[in-house]
Amino acid sequence: MKSKSMSQLGEAVARYHKLLESEPYRDLSWAASLQDAMKEHHLLLGGRPASPVLRPHFLSRRQYTHLSSVAESLMASIDRLQRAALSNPALLSRMQLLPAEKMLAAIDPGYSFLGVTSLLDTHLNNGTLRFAQYNSETPVGIAFSERLNDLFYDAPPVKEFRKRYHLTRLGGAKPLLQALLKSYKEWGGKKKPQIAILEFRQPFQSSESSENALLAEFFRAQGYPTVVVSADQLEYRNGVLGREDFAIDLVFRRLRVQEFLVRFDLSHPLLRAYRDGAVCVVNNFRSELAQKRAIFDLLTDETVTAGFSAAERRTIREFIPWTRVVAAAKTSYQNQQVDLPDFILKNRARLVLRPNDDSPDQATIRGASVDDARWERSLRMAMRTPYVVQEAVEPVRSLFPMLSYGHLELRELNVEVQPHSYLGKVNGASTWLTAGGPNGFSTLSGLAPTFLLEPK
Repeated sequence: MKSKSMSQLGEAVARYHKLLESEPYRDLSWAASLQDAMKEHHLLLGGRPASPVLRPHFLSRRQYTHLSSVAESLMASIDRLQRAALSNPALLSRMQLLPAEKMLAAIDPGYSFLGVTSLLDTHLNNGTLRFAQYNSETPVGIAFSERLNDLFYDAPPVKEFRKRYHLTRLGGAKPLLQALLKSYKEWGGKKKPQIAILEFRQPFQSSESSENALLAEFFRAQGYPTVVVSADQLEYRNGVLGREDFAIDLVFRRLRVQEFLVRFDLSHPLLRAYRDGAVCVVNNFRSELAQKRAIFDLLTDETVTAGFSAAERRTIREFIPWTRVVAAAKTSYQNQQVDLPDFILKNRARLVLRPNDDSPDQATIRGASVDDARWERSLRMAMRTPYVVQEAVEPVRSLFPMLSYGHLELRELNVEVQPHSYLGKVNGASTWLTAGGPNGFSTLSGLAPTFLLEPK
């Protein structure tokens, strides 16, 4: 039975869609103005407006409270496992780290937090939760959320909708800045830091991404000198990391270690400054452990979590899909011993194969979407390359209105709610939408503003 709050959300969405068909909004000039405003405010992803849809995503207060509570509990368990792996070579080897990643993880970052900022990709449906992946990074929604929320909040149909419903905007960059500064202070920073937002740039990319430019603008407005840099612009001289004449005290790292290692080695100025303790780096390189999907292998292996409380183990069982690193090995599934490759072959319909690291070169293969022959070939590939096998989590889908060639179109999109976590505490959330194919390929993606919805 659906809860009362879920029924209210469904009624609210239906009411919003009906509102768009009414006379004041049928000509869609307001929708074109909204897209123009996103461009004007540089709310762009790949040159397109950051939000491809014309309504916000709504959460009930009960949903958001439950999501926050469960996410914080699971993040605490992940943090505990990361610390255990750092002191246990057997556990660390199960994470499938590259040698350079292991070397970076061995360096003390100078402060105690492993995940200063992080998120969990969440499938939130009819009051139920399933977490598909942990990311030790900051979602796009942090940079864009406040302005995107403001634009939608004041859009004509949303203003009309607010006559019946109370909407609370979620997200914002202020808690992020506070978490960065707390880490910097524990690291030993005594003065107001000069901040560098470190991003990954393609060889042909000459300017910073719009999301990082917006973050830098916010940090500067709060009184902290900030620049957006790429790794090839950094220099380390006389114990100071910098870009040209800008000395850097705090690096906000928004590129992954594997992206970095494709182009640079361990003698890079950033890594020399980090080893010397000359700069505070957030997130530090130890956080990459949890970036591996193998963290869910440890999390769902009750021989590893035997020392966790009964409540912690129950939360893991309920909200994290069973996961194992693909290997020729015996393992447990629902308290039964199984031969892992044989089990994978025979249970194609309920399993998915995922690369241990997100990579454009390695595909996610959902068993229900391929035939037996393709599944067997995929398993052989996964035995050679770091992959995990997971119980499949069905995507949550919802109808969203879109502007398509001057017309209003309702399209079913996959919905992932991403709680924003700072130092283990959830503060805000954003929603990521995709028109995904069966194995994760998406021809359309972007953000929906995320609002708490309550009847007036």
